[in-house]
Amino acid sequence: MNLVFDGASLRLARVFSGLALDEVASRVGKTRQYLHKLETGQGTPTAQLAQDLADALQVEVGFFAPKARHLHEEQFHFRKLLTTKATIRQVAIARGEMVDILIKYLDQELHLPEINIPNIPQPRTYEDLERTAEYCRKEWELGLGPIDNMTRLAENLGTVVTTFNGISKEIDALSVSVERPFIVRNIAKESACRHRFDIAHELGHLVMHEGLVTGDRVTESQANRFASALLMPRSMMAKLFPRPNGTRLDWKGMKEFKLTWKVSKAAILFRARQLELITEGQYKTGVITLRKYGESNGEKDDYLIPHEPPETMAKALLVLATKKGIHSDDIAKALHIKPALLYELTGVDNAPQISNAKDPSETRPRHLRLVK
Repeated sequence: MNLVFDGASLRLARVFSGLALDEVASRVGKTRQYLHKLETGQGTPTAQLAQDLADALQVEVGFFAPKARHLHEEQFHFRKLLTTKATIRQVAIARGEMVDILIKYLDQELHLPEINIPNIPQPRTYEDLERTAEYCRKEWELGLGPIDNMTRLAENLGTVVTTFNGISKEIDALSVSVERPFIVRNIAKESACRHRFDIAHELGHLVMHEGLVTGDRVTESQANRFASALLMPRSMMAKLFPRPNGTRLDWKGMKEFKLTWKVSKAAILFRARQLELITEGQYKTGVITLRKYGESNGEKDDYLIPHEPPETMAKALLVLATKKGIHSDDIAKALHIKPALLYELTGVDNAPQISNAKDPSETRPRHLRLVK
């Protein structure tokens, strides 16, 4: 049997695992230089070496076949791009490519939600940003009230929300502009408010920055303004924001506002300053107060706001198992990877969920339908 081998696929599997060339070379008894030649298309491994490489990287030999396409860095919207280490970016890109492969498989087997991400030219002014967020609220039929669940909103718009096990703590948040976009959350953050803001921020990138390299001060500022405006519409801020009593900020009112709108007090202060509802001095006083009481990186009442975990990936795997008899091992085989790698990729093992389900029809989400 002739081995169809693509060096880029070997590199994808290696970088996904966070392994250096030296580490893989040591595992298969070859030199770093020889593996580099394989990855750059200057050689083809023997059948035995291909199997050894597959075993070392938790894939099947078939994974090394040429891929239809590979993702590029400009498709990734990294938060704080300039401060993200190049090696971490490369691992994140590899993991993103693997997630994209999995999502394509799910799209073949299920009707996932229709993608509804408007493509709006990059705004030039603050007014443009406000109107972009207002347009999205109207397009997404959100009205002017609080958004109940930001993760569910993003997934109902056709994106997939996930995490990158192992490196999520080393990156902030990111989104990937592909046929079905996906958003990666930082699991190190304990505040539901901050997760909500991150998702709104990434939606801003997907709406405004398709095809643009982001991570610089301008695009990050634009995504932050979009997120603020999406979560706290200016008309409702003008109507409901608790005004200071003289020079004193209304902290009790801000806590109530926070619990209603599910945003941090820091974000409320920043938004109020954006809209000139408080002065620069009052804003600085508020920031100092939060720092004084240890609330700069996490606020004491954050626990009152429930977390909003991703749903689509877990539900998709569950529906495949209960309705089509396609289990994790079957998916792994179809993707030419080992089941352990699939678990690392998704963080989901659908077998226990299936065995505990009383009635499979009860677990089937309305927005997932089978491809017949």
